[in-house]
Amino acid sequence: MPHHKSCKKRLITAKKRNERNRQNRAMMRSRIKNYRTNVEQMSAEDKAEAVSSMYSLIDSQARKGLMPRSRASRLKARMAAAAAK
Repeated sequence: MPHHKSCKKRLITAKKRNERNRQNRAMMRSRIKNYRTNVEQMSAEDKAEAVSSMYSLIDSQARKGLMPRSRASRLKARMAAAAAK
């Protein structure tokens, strides 16, 4: 246990951020999995809308630091390729 007041606060803050990041990561993973399983049955308009929303989600998560930018760009490229099939 920390002894200094600022260290105690940092411990509490770190726990809150850890929980928030865990929830965001789980939400992102489930949405990506849902996209991958359903992209083949979607119409062209639905694919375009789904790709756009996934791009937005991935970019926002990369900005927040939940994933590196290179992983975000790789995911977006793979999603675009899956939608093009």
